[in-house]
Amino acid sequence: MEIQFKNVNYTYQPDTPFENKVLHDINFTIEHGSYTAIVGHTGSGKSTLLQHLNALKVPTTGSVWLGDYEVNASKKQKALNDIRKEVGVVFQFPEAQLFEETIGKDIAFGPQNFGATEEEALRLAREILPVVGLDESFMDKSPFDLSGGQMRRVAIAGVLVMKPSVLVLDEPTAGLDPKGQLEMMDLFNRLHEEEGITIILVTHQMEDVGKYADNMIVLDAGRVVDQGAPKQVFKNQKWLQSIQLDVPQTVEFANLLAEKKQWEVERLPMTLTELADGIVRRLEAEKQVNGHG
Repeated sequence: MEIQFKNVNYTYQPDTPFENKVLHDINFTIEHGSYTAIVGHTGSGKSTLLQHLNALKVPTTGSVWLGDYEVNASKKQKALNDIRKEVGVVFQFPEAQLFEETIGKDIAFGPQNFGATEEEALRLAREILPVVGLDESFMDKSPFDLSGGQMRRVAIAGVLVMKPSVLVLDEPTAGLDPKGQLEMMDLFNRLHEEEGITIILVTHQMEDVGKYADNMIVLDAGRVVDQGAPKQVFKNQKWLQSIQLDVPQTVEFANLLAEKKQWEVERLPMTLTELADGIVRRLEAEKQVNGHG
């Protein structure tokens, strides 16, 4: 499913003394099968924009196209259940939304809500558990007896069981330890690469953006101020810092080398491996030049 924002504006409490316009003329396209990161400092409009991705909010003006379905203020919204099956949202700290007495019932809640029988929904729950790294033995356990990381996996299973074609992730590693963060991000990347799910990552973790995303959208004060491949956007380190955003540490180190040693790595590195390879190539090139001298 392709997602398009066309001239989207959003205002809280319009035509009142408390009117607050938070999105300004937003335009972008998220292609089917892509991995897109949406970044911006606190107050940039990320959370409001996220809620437009599956029609939890409707633009004040402009349109959001979710595949062939248009969402706008002048159109009576129908078939939103179908849209929300296609676009799954994993909100920050999703484990807080767990409520059933067993993991199986919690995961099965969504399918039952969309018309599946209890038997069908529990079968789907059983099938989805291995996808998030849990086995069938978890079906009858209470979600409240699990570790924080396991609870998050259960909550994510409750979204994946609906078989969405788009998965929206709101700071998905918040509160996890480094091992848990890595496992969670690798899970989403595997879903992207093996299942073809479109991933939209809303985050301030620039290391994750550099490692996983193939496109990024930068928000500032409710406006899209840059978009493109991370390697292109991260070239503007000083500008990003001026709008309170960082770059991956590998990019910062490469820029420091360029500034202090007057030489640049061949390609802007998004990972430690890319940084090391770039430094080795540069050293080998210098060795050849000096050898010929």
